[in-house]
Amino acid sequence: MLEANQNNLWQLLWEYDPNGLIVVDADLYVKLVNPAFCKMFNVKSEDIIGQPASVILDDVKDFQKVWENGEIIRGQSKYYPRHNIYVREVIFPIEDEGVVASIMVDTTHEIDRIKELSKIKIETVKKVNQVVDKQMKVVQEIAGLLGETTAETKVSLLQVIQMLETENL
Repeated sequence: MLEANQNNLWQLLWEYDPNGLIVVDADLYVKLVNPAFCKMFNVKSEDIIGQPASVILDDVKDFQKVWENGEIIRGQSKYYPRHNIYVREVIFPIEDEGVVASIMVDTTHEIDRIKELSKIKIETVKKVNQVVDKQMKVVQEIAGLLGETTAETKVSLLQVIQMLETENL
């Protein structure tokens, strides 16, 4: 009875895990996918199980590397352009079962937010530069006007000085 409950628990975890889970065999054919994986990659499990993993994942070099070396790839970020999805993935062998599994965390929303913030920063810098350029132009105009009025004042003062000097003569 305990084993049945544990199997049921594992099945529930598999079904409800928000991360994409995929399992491939030694030939890199898909053995299992969970509903979150199907949602992330917009596929049906019955359409992909038994197919080469490359059909859905484009690049399966990391799966091949894990299969050949038995090493675990942790926290690797990857972009799947055909599906416009960014993931952080862990790929690991399950040697007892003769398979390689991957847990994929969808980071698309996070990456999109970072890109949007970067875009806003660039636009803000452009606007600040425009304001500074405008201020510099106004300062130059004010300086020009001050120069003109200072020159006019000097001319007027010289005329007053000349008049005063001629009166004193």
